[in-house]
Amino acid sequence: MGFSGASSTDRPNGTSKRVRVLLPLPLAGAYDYRVPEGLAVIPGDFVHVPLGKQTRVGIVWDPAAKGHSVGVKAVDDSRLRDIEARLDTWRMGDSMRQLVDWLAAYSMSAPGAVLRMAMSIPEALLPGRPRIVYRLSATPPDFRATPARQRVIDVLRDGPARGLTDLAREAAVSIGVVRGMADLGALDAVEISDDAPLSQPNHDLSGPELSPAQKTAADDLVAKTREGEFSVSLLDGVTGAGKTEVYFEAIAAALEADRQVLVLLPEIALTAQFLGRFEERFGAPPLEWHSEVPRARRRRVWRAVADGRARVVVGARSSLFLPFKELGLIVVDEEHDQSYKQEDGVIYHARDMAVVRGQLEKAPVVLATATPSLETATNVEAGRYNFIHLPTRHGGAKLPEISLVDLRKDPPQRQTWISPPLQKAITETLEQEEQTLLFLNRRGYAPLTLCRTCGHRLECPNCTSWLVEHRFAGRLNCHHCGYFTRMPKICPECGAEDRMAACGPGVERLAEEVTTLYPEARVELMTSDTIWSPSAAAEIVRRVQDHEIDILIGTQLVAKGHHFPKLTLVGVIDADLGLNGGDLRAGERTYQLLHQVAGRAGREEHPGRVLLQTYHPEHPVMEALVAGERDAFMAAESEQRKLGGWPPFGRLAAIIVSGPEESHVDGVARALARSAPQAPDFKVLGPAPAPLAILRGRHRRRLLVRTTRAVRIQDRLRPWIASIKPPNAVRVQVDIDPYSFL
Repeated sequence: MGFSGASSTDRPNGTSKRVRVLLPLPLAGAYDYRVPEGLAVIPGDFVHVPLGKQTRVGIVWDPAAKGHSVGVKAVDDSRLRDIEARLDTWRMGDSMRQLVDWLAAYSMSAPGAVLRMAMSIPEALLPGRPRIVYRLSATPPDFRATPARQRVIDVLRDGPARGLTDLAREAAVSIGVVRGMADLGALDAVEISDDAPLSQPNHDLSGPELSPAQKTAADDLVAKTREGEFSVSLLDGVTGAGKTEVYFEAIAAALEADRQVLVLLPEIALTAQFLGRFEERFGAPPLEWHSEVPRARRRRVWRAVADGRARVVVGARSSLFLPFKELGLIVVDEEHDQSYKQEDGVIYHARDMAVVRGQLEKAPVVLATATPSLETATNVEAGRYNFIHLPTRHGGAKLPEISLVDLRKDPPQRQTWISPPLQKAITETLEQEEQTLLFLNRRGYAPLTLCRTCGHRLECPNCTSWLVEHRFAGRLNCHHCGYFTRMPKICPECGAEDRMAACGPGVERLAEEVTTLYPEARVELMTSDTIWSPSAAAEIVRRVQDHEIDILIGTQLVAKGHHFPKLTLVGVIDADLGLNGGDLRAGERTYQLLHQVAGRAGREEHPGRVLLQTYHPEHPVMEALVAGERDAFMAAESEQRKLGGWPPFGRLAAIIVSGPEESHVDGVARALARSAPQAPDFKVLGPAPAPLAILRGRHRRRLLVRTTRAVRIQDRLRPWIASIKPPNAVRVQVDIDPYSFL
């Protein structure tokens, strides 16, 4: 189990006088402490320990755990400091401690940095306390229901009582509006326990009728869930095949067995739609875990997961480190999605860690997608993963017809981006009172702004990247470090006035063109700049489903999991965008993204069509999309990778050296290159400037290590990197199995 209770009956009469304590800090390893007389502790206990002049909460760690003492000097018994107290709370179980150890070793991270992810809400260890929630008054007064007040009423009418902050956020009102309604008697303020019972999903409720293919797939997953043993199953179904309804049956089986369930989603924006579907199926919503959930609510979720009251959690990749008491099923939806790779801090891929946690918890894992990653497909082919296939759309809907627009033959007019064939298709779709999706995976108004006089390009002062104009917000943004500024009136290079020009299209510029071409159409943007919360995403999805929007323009957010019944046309403005650069996964990613976008069209009775604008219609990705030859394309990609010894048939590790002083960074990078291990199965490429050679003010150099699958790459990297002592300001970061090469 991930976490367990701290019953005193489980404790030995006596414990070692010396124990190791791991702290949620990026330290070299666990520290030794003395256990005072009268205190009994065992591995997994939360304890208060002194560190310097402060008192910290740590966890008593396993004495035999490897890798924690590197860089930690042994301390004589006489110099040991005492554990101050043991917290009367949960105990971190064996499997969770093993996960921390495993990820630390695999990612070459400090174990304490990994532990910090599992202890992200330290206040959750404190006893529950009463809190105030608000509900509609049984006898509401006669008062004027302003639009803001009405939104509060609508939220509470459709769900349970809510806390002040949550209610204000969900209703999109200020806290003052909620308090004012309570003062008027329209709302009742009720005190409840922080650990109050939760509304529980009902596994006995029947779901929608499944097709024969869905039923076969569901029976397979249900059987594996009931076995209560570790397994990994790829649920491979075309877009619109009803994969969610299939794994809902496995969730019902886990709930029937009184076990907990974790569902991972790649984007926060998807949670709202998922929550609605889940509540419709099980009669109660799951709990959420992601960065947009207020900290007070995350504290309650953490505690509910630890004591088993939370039966189902849907969350982002960080939810993998929640303290499940009895985890019985893990679902990774859209398993191919790049968003599952964490690039900062402890670097890991949530899909792979889900498999590791499933193995440690002896729980089945379901990987669901319409476009499996090559890594997952290879594991299926090797027999390590089970394969479950849904080859057709649910309910008789047909896959959309995909065709190419050769921009060499049918180019748009100058300074426009929609080709004549796509314009004609949009017009026809509007005339039929159906909906259109225009996809361009580029935020803002324009990716580049330059001076028409001298050619100067506006760049971020902290990064080697262009500033992106966001015209609706009236500013220039760096999408890497967050820097922003106003558009200059005068060129900073030559001093020319009013000569700055936007180059290339972003979704805002595309929206401008669409409103010019179709002034009567109802147009909306769906990007991470306009969708800042799950509730905002839910609102725009509702408006599309209710046909309050004629043309939806979006980035990759629109490609993932959305079901728009009346959307029949998808137009991809720049299908070649993802093929640029030297990323070994460029073809695979582009195919996945465009296939997912295309899958938004024609999901019900009206047939769908997709137009891909491209300058390279002969590219294998484009040919595969038109022909519907996914498996042939992936087989060709697999063969190409295998011949070159690239992942998943070989191993890669990226070593990024960064620091504020370029000379210091270059010195460390060259020293690493000179001292690299010499072996035929261990090749070091570089150092070379990273594509983003400066990021957040830090200069960056990259070395790339290639090995065979037989090599345990971490064992080669550790002594090599440890042999170099960089200056304090220089950081050496390792990314095992990198997905980003920026």
